[in-house]
Amino acid sequence: MAKRSQEEVSINMTPMIDVVFQLIIFFIVTATQEQENFNKQIILSQSPHGPAIEKKDPRTIVVEVDAEGRISIAHRRLSEPVLTAILKQAVARYGSGTPVHIRADRKVEHESVRRVMEACGQAGISRISFVAVKAEAPKKEQS
Repeated sequence: MAKRSQEEVSINMTPMIDVVFQLIIFFIVTATQEQENFNKQIILSQSPHGPAIEKKDPRTIVVEVDAEGRISIAHRRLSEPVLTAILKQAVARYGSGTPVHIRADRKVEHESVRRVMEACGQAGISRISFVAVKAEAPKKEQS
């Protein structure tokens, strides 16, 4: 019987490394866009006692309400029925534990925020948080 020549078999890792670098670039770009995706015209209220967000749930939906009471998600203005439909789709996809963060301008009337909360309730969402800027706690005077 003839002996088979034993050749070393190796896998070309270059395409794998290329794909990994492409994924890293994609995640860096999308993470940067996510941070910049907020409406910079909205001036948030200050809260000295609010907890800081430790981990952000990837299912989180951020609903913004500007000073005039206009509702938007990712700079896209929405009517209340459209907001409710989007939230219902999120519940169908991710479950009722889908968190919603409301970024409301400090000058907005409470009625506009209540409409967003009502849309969340109609969609079956109960995890609602309000986004505020962390302010320094007032110092107590010593006597």
